[in-house]
Amino acid sequence: MRRLLFDDVHDAFRASFRSFVEREVVPNADQWERDGIVPRSLFEQAGAAGFLGMAVPEAYGGGGVDDFRFNLVIGEEFQRAGAGGAGLGLTLHNDITLPYFLKLATEEQKQRWLPGICSGELITAIAMTEPGIGSDLAGMVTTAVRDGDHYRVNGSKTFITNGINADLVITAVKTDPQQRHRGMSLLVVERGMPGFERGRNLDKLGQHAQDTAELSFADLLVPTDNLLGAEGGGFGHLVDNLPQERLSIAASGVAAAEAALEWTLAYVKERQAFGQPIGSFQNTRFVLAELRTEIELGRTFVDRCVAALAEQELTVEEAAMAKWWCTELQKRVADACLQLFGGYGYMREYPIARAWVDARITTIYGGTTEIMKEIVGRSLGL
Repeated sequence: MRRLLFDDVHDAFRASFRSFVEREVVPNADQWERDGIVPRSLFEQAGAAGFLGMAVPEAYGGGGVDDFRFNLVIGEEFQRAGAGGAGLGLTLHNDITLPYFLKLATEEQKQRWLPGICSGELITAIAMTEPGIGSDLAGMVTTAVRDGDHYRVNGSKTFITNGINADLVITAVKTDPQQRHRGMSLLVVERGMPGFERGRNLDKLGQHAQDTAELSFADLLVPTDNLLGAEGGGFGHLVDNLPQERLSIAASGVAAAEAALEWTLAYVKERQAFGQPIGSFQNTRFVLAELRTEIELGRTFVDRCVAALAEQELTVEEAAMAKWWCTELQKRVADACLQLFGGYGYMREYPIARAWVDARITTIYGGTTEIMKEIVGRSLGL
């Protein structure tokens, strides 16, 4: 079924990006999983091919097309190739951090940072979570105290995607520790600033190709020119950008589920048991029929949310619905498909095994399922 969300331009972009993934990512994905990181050259190759900063105006080196459907294609193709972990850094760079620079950066900041973001020479990250807090962002303790024309930053962050590779880290800090939400601001911390240290590349259960790090700041002096948005407006800026972030995660969840289903369909048609393909058993057909139906329902809702985003009508509640339901779907599909692979599904040489472990974090990052349900529940007046 052709998706009405896309036109011929998006289809051509998909074909081009699929070729890029098959050429540059697939042959290297296993090695990157072992390395625990993708090389910086992947960002530069993607930038040279026009796959970074599509929404950035041409004057700053971008594509000049503010259309999230292109971002959607990139996320879907990484999942189709079984390289979601390798692609997470690029999707975060395009989908999650870039809007902050586009919406909040001053003209001087745009000229300083956007060309490198588009070329892949400046890799981005966003640092919100701290070792002592999870979903309660207002409880953060990383401080940024004015010191002349700088902020003196002290504190730490953890679970930071692109944490090792990043050159620009949008960092949530407390510029007024006496306040909760109103005391938060966003500072861009740059590679090489004295007092900015990276900890270990965290040893995760899945998504091994994605570098995830701890960051620490010890009397780090960040120029006031690196304040992103308004001082004290950090929480509001985060809230404004979270719907697109959560939609991106939801879309990747549906795409990952579909990829798992396709691998499983191919497997059950070939794998024999009791003298016949296991796909011929009624239980197998029923399980896969249920999964196919749920995936189609999830995709339909995600596509509707993407259309709403384009019209600037996507609500916080709709993004929360998409995020929790589609990532829970991703987990269910990966688990059910692995079951149909039997013992082979537990072998890491099969992509379903990687899909299963990679899926587990998706109901946690970007806002846990429980927090998403709380957002939806409150919108009901409860």
